[in-house]
Amino acid sequence: MIQAESLCKSYELGGQTVHALDRVTFGIGEGQMVAVRGPSGSGKSTLMNIIGCLDRTDSGTYKLAGQDVSQLSDNRLAEIRNSRIGFVFQMFNLLPRMSALENVELPLLYAGRRDARDRAREALAEVGLADRSHHEPNQLSGGQRQRVAIARAIVGNPSIILADEPTGALDSHTGDEILSLFQRLNQRGRTIVVVTHDAAVARHCRRELVIRDGRMVETPDFDTVRLTRPDRDGIVSPPGAQSAASSVAPVASEAH
Repeated sequence: MIQAESLCKSYELGGQTVHALDRVTFGIGEGQMVAVRGPSGSGKSTLMNIIGCLDRTDSGTYKLAGQDVSQLSDNRLAEIRNSRIGFVFQMFNLLPRMSALENVELPLLYAGRRDARDRAREALAEVGLADRSHHEPNQLSGGQRQRVAIARAIVGNPSIILADEPTGALDSHTGDEILSLFQRLNQRGRTIVVVTHDAAVARHCRRELVIRDGRMVETPDFDTVRLTRPDRDGIVSPPGAQSAASSVAPVASEAH
């Protein structure tokens, strides 16, 4: 699904060169749920922007679903974002004067889809909000608003869901409910990447990639991998280590 090789990205700041990403290499297989974790300033936001086709690398190769998207034009990157990537943001980014249903169907309306309304209803049902479809965001709780945002992310059936600090604006109980929802979506075959600074959030995922000072770092825990060579499933793990996908027990569904 995602193959990144030697990604580099630098910025000029105050007359100095900041290496936001320094030869970052990793892979994420189809159907995985992976956390990209790092502290503020580690490079995780830059990496998220590249994974989401919102920015380009200075060098290195990024392939999404087998296609090299490293140096595509802005228009082609926009097409890929619209068709292959569903975004979930910390602050929900819902339009306040639109109902939940209208917020969810909006991406499909922009794409000219005639089945937008039906698909939006199905997406809201998938996240457990079929009975809140006509509520506006200010009539919903924080957790419900994030569920609407997730429904909007999945309505176009993207290849990958990219969630940026999806529990950052929620209390811990509601955050756990949202992460359980991501787990259930993952169990249905959706590929999910959660970008976070929080180790507790990362533990809800099946794999964890840790980034620090612009580099992927290796830890003794096989759940945290520095990717070097792909195995037969397209997952890359440290030499001699079993694949992270096989070293983590399946996540049980939770009732929420």
